[in-house]
Amino acid sequence: MLDRPVHRLWQLAPLVLLLTACSGDPGTGPVEVKWDRDVCTRCNMVLSDRQHAAQVRYTRQDGRRSEVTKFDDFGCAVLWLDQQPWKDEPGVEFWVTDYRDGHWIDARSARYVTGRHTPMQYGLGAQVDASADSMGFADARQHVYRIEQQYNVHGGNLDHRVVPTPSN
Repeated sequence: MLDRPVHRLWQLAPLVLLLTACSGDPGTGPVEVKWDRDVCTRCNMVLSDRQHAAQVRYTRQDGRRSEVTKFDDFGCAVLWLDQQPWKDEPGVEFWVTDYRDGHWIDARSARYVTGRHTPMQYGLGAQVDASADSMGFADARQHVYRIEQQYNVHGGNLDHRVVPTPSN
């Protein structure tokens, strides 16, 4: 016969499992960012700028739960996502912060304005509403590629500055 306290623990096990399953990640939407601690998935810089961050949520290959990646700049998220084979899957969520108030908004329906000082210098700020000088997601994506091509902000354009060392 089971000792009474141990028997009660076994009776509570289903309740603990149920509560554990109900807590945590809801499986959709952006997650909380640990500012000044989380790092960008693409460039490994710390996420500090609350007005220009991005997140991508996708279903892992095992299909059991979603994964969230975080980015310090909309441009990093665009370039990273475009390299993923599942980028166009219907369950992929793309979130950016509104540059005016830091709230998370859907990146594909957001409007983008240029001239912003952003962590990786792609220069785009997201907002919910359209304005005379704003562009949609497709144009913002093209803007990121133009900036990347022109300036290659991740340093690839600096290869010519590397001084070869003399060989012995």
